[in-house]
Amino acid sequence: MAAPVMRHLTPVPSSFIKLQLLSQSHSFFTLSAPRKKKRFSLVTSFSVMASATKKVLVPIANGTEPIEAIVPIDILRRAGAEVTVASVEKQLQIEGVHGIKIVADALISDCADTEFDLISLPGGIPGATNLRNCKTLESIVKKQAENGRFYAAICAAPAVALGSWGLLKGLKATCYPSYMEELSSYTIAVESRVQKDGTVVTSRGPGTAIEYAVALVEELYGKEKADEVSGPLVMRPNHIEEFAFAELNSVNWTFTSKPQILVPIANGSEEIEAATIIDVLRRANAQVVVASLEDTLEIVASRKVKLVADVLLDEAAKQSYDLIVLPGGLGGAQAFANSEKLVDMLKKQRESSKPYGAMCASPALVLEHHGLLKGKKATAFPAMCNKLSDPSEAENRVLVDGNLVTSRGPGTTMEFALAIADKFIGRKEVLVLAKKMVF
Repeated sequence: MAAPVMRHLTPVPSSFIKLQLLSQSHSFFTLSAPRKKKRFSLVTSFSVMASATKKVLVPIANGTEPIEAIVPIDILRRAGAEVTVASVEKQLQIEGVHGIKIVADALISDCADTEFDLISLPGGIPGATNLRNCKTLESIVKKQAENGRFYAAICAAPAVALGSWGLLKGLKATCYPSYMEELSSYTIAVESRVQKDGTVVTSRGPGTAIEYAVALVEELYGKEKADEVSGPLVMRPNHIEEFAFAELNSVNWTFTSKPQILVPIANGSEEIEAATIIDVLRRANAQVVVASLEDTLEIVASRKVKLVADVLLDEAAKQSYDLIVLPGGLGGAQAFANSEKLVDMLKKQRESSKPYGAMCASPALVLEHHGLLKGKKATAFPAMCNKLSDPSEAENRVLVDGNLVTSRGPGTTMEFALAIADKFIGRKEVLVLAKKMVF
């Protein structure tokens, strides 16, 4: 078999996307000023007793960017933090941009008297505006700043929320490129992918969310814990190298008016992978149907993020799809493998020479287990690759083999989703999409 062709997706260079090499020996953020010395206290000491449980607040609103909310929640929980997801709306369920529905753990009013070690604000419009307009949240974050505790924001939120609240004065901060001018009216705006100044961490967009989240882990728990958590994520080694995916046996992926894509989810699905796939493909103008394998639309993902599907699988099975793609997560992959209906849909997809794909645990536990990788090259989560009958190309972060696409883990999900978009809408449009996400 011929060697895989490397398909490169290199966003057009731009002054506002300043890529910085993040080597294994360096921190996950740009440090702009040394941390001021403080007297030891339970309130202001964040480095002492790194093993102690840290309390984190992630507020969400209608219009929140799901990737920027879910990635920090997931990764901080991996580190051992007690993360409270709080809705600033009147109800727990919010609808983020691109129609992704998340159910919060609490209302923001329930959190007013709780002390947090970190507060992280996601972006998204109108999500960041809704966060800014919440007086209870404003009071909580201002109290956080007054007490010298960490607070952070990504995408539009540094400018729209933190800046307008006066919480960035004299600090270096970054944000989504189109909000840099607004940010510069509040503070010193810089173009780092992740920027740390004092007790404030800021970042740029969906494409920097994993780096941002790992930087937050480093702030709370130290570099050793950040490295421990980031390893299994399968992060990109750096953002200077060109984004690429490997392709064997290239075929055209076809559709009619717009790609019809099914993304099944179940209890135990990996939330970073599910949310990123859905988000990116909807940005690419695909009609994405999110189907729950459970008895209810709401599922509890692997790091306890509660996602709400569009339909149950029985309803989703009534139509055909241009692509069926499975996120990973051990519990979710096992649920997929045990679903006769989903496996039957996947087999019919393959028999019809229509695209199908999976990532993380799902290539091994679902596709391999049910004979859906016969005659195909695939990759999977590194610890699962020994379950593949042919792991000869498993080191690729994203691998397309004809109508099959597979990938490795949370840190490869955006590349995975972009590769799918490339197959459907082409290189030119995907380059624009990647640039908009600051990837």
